[in-house]
Amino acid sequence: MENLTAHQGDVLTGPGSDPAANRKASVREVISWAMYDFACCAFATTVMAGFFPIFYGKYWHGAAEPSRSTFELGLFNSTAGLIIACLAPFLGAIADRGGNRKRFLLFFAWLGVAFTVGLFFVGEGNWAGAGFCFVMAVIGYLGANIFFDSMIVDISQGRSSDKVSALGFGIGYLGGGLLFTLDVLMTLKPHMFGLADKVTGVRASFLTVGVWWFLFSWPLALNVKERRRPGQGLPLSQAISAGLKQLAHTIREIRKLRQVVLFLVAYWLYIDGLNTIVVMATKLGVDIGLPEDGLIKALLMVQFIGFPAAIGFGILGHKIGTKTAIYIGLAAYIFITFWGWKMTTIQEFFGLAAILGLVQGGVQSLSRSFYSRLIPPDKSAEFFGFYNMLGKFATLLGPMLMGLVTLYTGSTRDGVLAIAVLFIAGAIVLSQVKEVRVAV
Repeated sequence: MENLTAHQGDVLTGPGSDPAANRKASVREVISWAMYDFACCAFATTVMAGFFPIFYGKYWHGAAEPSRSTFELGLFNSTAGLIIACLAPFLGAIADRGGNRKRFLLFFAWLGVAFTVGLFFVGEGNWAGAGFCFVMAVIGYLGANIFFDSMIVDISQGRSSDKVSALGFGIGYLGGGLLFTLDVLMTLKPHMFGLADKVTGVRASFLTVGVWWFLFSWPLALNVKERRRPGQGLPLSQAISAGLKQLAHTIREIRKLRQVVLFLVAYWLYIDGLNTIVVMATKLGVDIGLPEDGLIKALLMVQFIGFPAAIGFGILGHKIGTKTAIYIGLAAYIFITFWGWKMTTIQEFFGLAAILGLVQGGVQSLSRSFYSRLIPPDKSAEFFGFYNMLGKFATLLGPMLMGLVTLYTGSTRDGVLAIAVLFIAGAIVLSQVKEVRVAV
């Protein structure tokens, strides 16, 4: 595990910084940080990608036309994404100056936990209550990820960040897959668990996600030490003032950060397509008449393929270059969108799911580590605020684009096809980015 920790020579800050900030992260800290992915990916898998899109149309909004419920699901994801996109840079800058990124992370995580559990109590036909709980839970999930991503600079630097980031995503797939397996069993064989029926099994799955997310957040809360650098550790009132000044300065100076800006534009384009496919894939399957049990099993397969594949992508990025490995993933996504456009059978959905599992975690983990090497480490939360802001604006645009195209044409297939151009454009912009560290 030594190669997963920050190299001794990978200095976290410049001369005159707090020596504690330059301290090599322990294996325990690296694993504890990665365990948060193990915790929160259960929400992304079971709720966002798995049961909520299906359950919303069938249980909470059963009377709606498929195209209407697809539009509303896109609207819920977009609303949460817009709120986080607007808050992310401000919260990031304040957390940087206060040196309390971990506190912000836990606040948003446990907000998400509370509203995920809340879905268990939403009754049949209450589409508004389900939508509200879902939006708040997604806000918690997305908000916590701003600070989780930014803490990668506390435990790794340089090329080691590829492997550390990939470890997080790999363990995340494992965690999401393990709980999803339990939740799928609860829905397919509810009587084994003392549950009345399949509907009760799905509702109980929301409860298990909340408990899982809460419990496995604790290793990070207890073991990961946030490195404070000069100018950090301010009281909250001063941190707000200093953070907003820092953000204003960065916005004024952003034109000098050409490599960061180019990467963020590229990331915004291709992560738009990735996020849309993740949260809307099961809706496509339902709308074209594929069996729900088969769709859930395919998503479960993604998790266990994604576990070794994400770690493998980290090694691949180290061997052939991070950008080249990302290009491979984007090419696979372009293929997925065209295949999804023509898909007619559950066997084809399983094939698409297998490809998705091979590349999804790799593209996400290498994007995170690549970006972490472009930014000043003492402003990581602020810069990851911008990173997540654009990612969430992608969540705003992508599902809404797919929903509108579906609503206009009456075909979810056409909505999927519209996403391909985002991967192509993202790859073109990424080709202009050079891997250099900038200073502000």
